[in-house]
Amino acid sequence: MDALDRLAEPGLDLLGRVDTLLAGGAPEGHRLWPLLRRMQVLPGDALRGFLDLHPAPLNGAGHAVRGLVRGYDEVCRTLTDPAAWSGPAASAYDQARSALLRHLDEGPESLVGRLEATAGYADALADWMEGSRLALARALADVLGSAEAVRVHAATAPGAEPGVAGLLAAADIAHRVLAVLGVAYDGAETLLRQWSPSLAETTWRGSTAGVAYHDSPLRVR
Repeated sequence: MDALDRLAEPGLDLLGRVDTLLAGGAPEGHRLWPLLRRMQVLPGDALRGFLDLHPAPLNGAGHAVRGLVRGYDEVCRTLTDPAAWSGPAASAYDQARSALLRHLDEGPESLVGRLEATAGYADALADWMEGSRLALARALADVLGSAEAVRVHAATAPGAEPGVAGLLAAADIAHRVLAVLGVAYDGAETLLRQWSPSLAETTWRGSTAGVAYHDSPLRVR
């Protein structure tokens, strides 16, 4: 459990009240409007969605993926073993063997390159989640102890009239929370742009055309 989990219950209560006050819209001209138009969500709903993002499952994912590289390394050692690839058959299949080596482990577009990129992306995503959750927890801590929170609670008490003060307080809290979430979403989009080229599906880059099977004792009939 991190700081955001510990603040989830009071945070959801406060932001639920904020959402109720803002259901009919924010005050005209308030700085919250650009964030509402951009994110298309009220802060309570945004917090509920963000609480489901946990970095723990990703923390060990990069290490686990990198562990798969050992299997590819073993195959590559076999393909480059002089003792295993000698004689007429080895010469006949040399082009195919070289192509397979390139496909397995030569550059970022190889299978090993894609595995390493996947592991790196998992690590970066886990770091983003941890940092974003911490930033959101700090924002929640600030608004929970603010004068605006007192006004929001008063405006949403049973039988109370929201009033202009309550609506302004709700809009101010919503702006502070959605601003932090906006930065987090920008970070996620940046990560995706940075890593997408390295995560694309790899394709076979070799060619077995021209392999002289007829020179090999392993003739194809």
